[in-house]
Amino acid sequence: MVYQDTHCHLNLNQFDNDLEQVIQRAQQQGVNRILVPGIDMETSRRAVELSEKFDPVFAAIGVHPNNATSWETGSLPGLRELCSHPKVVAIGEIGLDYYRDFAEPTLQMEIFTSQLDLALETSKPVVIHNRNALHDLMPILSEWVSRWHRSDKTQGKKPGVLHAFDGDLESAIQAINFGFYIGVAGPVTFSNAKERQRVTKAIPLQAMIAETDAPYLAPHPFRGKRNEPAWVSLVVQKISTLKGLSLEETTLTLVDNGNYLFGWRSSD
Repeated sequence: MVYQDTHCHLNLNQFDNDLEQVIQRAQQQGVNRILVPGIDMETSRRAVELSEKFDPVFAAIGVHPNNATSWETGSLPGLRELCSHPKVVAIGEIGLDYYRDFAEPTLQMEIFTSQLDLALETSKPVVIHNRNALHDLMPILSEWVSRWHRSDKTQGKKPGVLHAFDGDLESAIQAINFGFYIGVAGPVTFSNAKERQRVTKAIPLQAMIAETDAPYLAPHPFRGKRNEPAWVSLVVQKISTLKGLSLEETTLTLVDNGNYLFGWRSSD
């Protein structure tokens, strides 16, 4: 089987001591594409560096809402410059987070909309983070998506993914109608994640991509441990079970979805 991990923070210090082994284990498991998103300027640059060093790795660049206070005058030009790298395939991880009080909502929205504009300017999809902010997030995305679909530069392209989606079915369907994929991560494997499983079962497989969010959100039976991209296979297996589909069909569809969203191609 061939897998893709469409969200994995190999650029964080949790992987400093064994990064090459982590990537090797992922490849041995059949993972041949790994998207590494930035959360600030430093980690965005690090994501690009990793993409240059490791063939399976591609980069997303952006400033996370919890790092909004790091935004400065040079951030947007710096991100724009990184966008020219051939292995930068998305803008992210960007969005809104009202769960943690790390930045004022007004500042979060300001840098979020700036980065959405950059995505439109560069015709790159976005990797969206949300925690407790759907009431503000969805109206912003609605307006932006209308511009995305009207742009001559983005014809035939998907606007992005709602990463590690934990919202309700109605919000998932709204996002899918906007053109977004729904990112499914490790918590879908938890025995107490009944609502998340219900949403995953109900939405079309053609609207999903699989991810780990490593080093966070390790799937069962590794819950509580440092996550890594090799374990995306457990997420895919759970999706297969919930949908009542073969693992082969599930895997092939998810890989096709990742290829379509990010414009990369599987090498196997």
